[in-house]
Amino acid sequence: MAQPPELNTPFTISQITGKIQNTLEQGFASVWVKGEISNLTRHSSGHWYFSLKDSGAQLGAVMFRGQNQRVRFEASHGMEITAHGRISVYPPQGRYQLIVDQMLPAGQGDLHLAFETLKKKLHSEGLFDPSLKKSLPRYPECVGIVTSPTGAAIQDMMNIISRRFPLTKILVFPVKVQGEGAAHEIARAVKVLNSLQDCQVLLVGRGGGSLEDLWAFNEEIVARAISESQIPVISAVGHETDTTISDYVADLRAPTPSAAAEMVVPDKLELLQRLNHLGESLKSNLFHRVDRQSQHLGAIEKSYAFRRPQIMIEQFLQNLDTSQDIIARLTLEKFRTLNTRLDHLYLQCEGLNPLNILEKGYSVVSDEDGKIIRTVEQVSVGDTVNIRLRDGEITTSAQTTKKEK
Repeated sequence: MAQPPELNTPFTISQITGKIQNTLEQGFASVWVKGEISNLTRHSSGHWYFSLKDSGAQLGAVMFRGQNQRVRFEASHGMEITAHGRISVYPPQGRYQLIVDQMLPAGQGDLHLAFETLKKKLHSEGLFDPSLKKSLPRYPECVGIVTSPTGAAIQDMMNIISRRFPLTKILVFPVKVQGEGAAHEIARAVKVLNSLQDCQVLLVGRGGGSLEDLWAFNEEIVARAISESQIPVISAVGHETDTTISDYVADLRAPTPSAAAEMVVPDKLELLQRLNHLGESLKSNLFHRVDRQSQHLGAIEKSYAFRRPQIMIEQFLQNLDTSQDIIARLTLEKFRTLNTRLDHLYLQCEGLNPLNILEKGYSVVSDEDGKIIRTVEQVSVGDTVNIRLRDGEITTSAQTTKKEK
């Protein structure tokens, strides 16, 4: 009896487990799982082994030492958490498990998911692009602050700004910074301050707190209001370790509200020191320039020309006389050359003068219109002709005409 084809090449346990492992790891490479911690064991190696369970099932989990050292709370049996990781298979026992790389208390896990989702969305839209960041004014005339009017943060910021640069005015826009409606108030405040156009920079933030306390600054409406602001915005939320969506979209992130107040205005003491330094440098340069010019004047005073100006004047007068003699000589030579040329031209013109030819007995015949008669064909019997002689003219009429061959 022939065996089924699949029996000829059966899988080993390791092979089938490996295929299952590959399938699970590819399909569940990044998952968030919410459940209750059960059977937590802290191994001497530093790794944590536990199960996550709910009312219907449980899932084995392991969190290695490198990851669990970053957990900020005390994980314990019965605690509800949200864990992030990947599904894998532990081949020696043939069971699948969650390899945890991040763990948050229940509630914070949901918020963290919302945080990461919004962060990814806004990043894909380009709201975090560094090229969109606006530069801060060096000496703002007015600073707008969007925060709670009763918290310690507002007092710290106002005191620091007033102490560092008293010339800057402070415009406080009071808002709720946590709880229901806080995000809408913060977004509205940013838009109103933009419409007023009184401030050159805005501080938006609050003091420290839990993730839930800071959540208003992770809302999309606040992020978009800050991104659309024409006025530069400094995000000043919580402590240095706290990070919000507002920090990513703002033009500048400050680790604390107090640090934001120090960033937004210069320190008057540093400015005064710089002005004093510039004043001293200006005075030093001025004295140096005056001293250098004094030395230059002293050198002029001691010069031969300054001590004997009469000699220089006499030399100039002699040079002037010499120049006049040269000019006069050159002018005379030029006139002589021109006169010689003029005489030559006069003789040429005289040689061409027709009246000189008439002195030899020749005459010029013209008709009544003064047109020169060069041939007998121009004259008919009875025509009046004018004869120009050396000393006058004769007017007569033609009696006969004869053309010679």
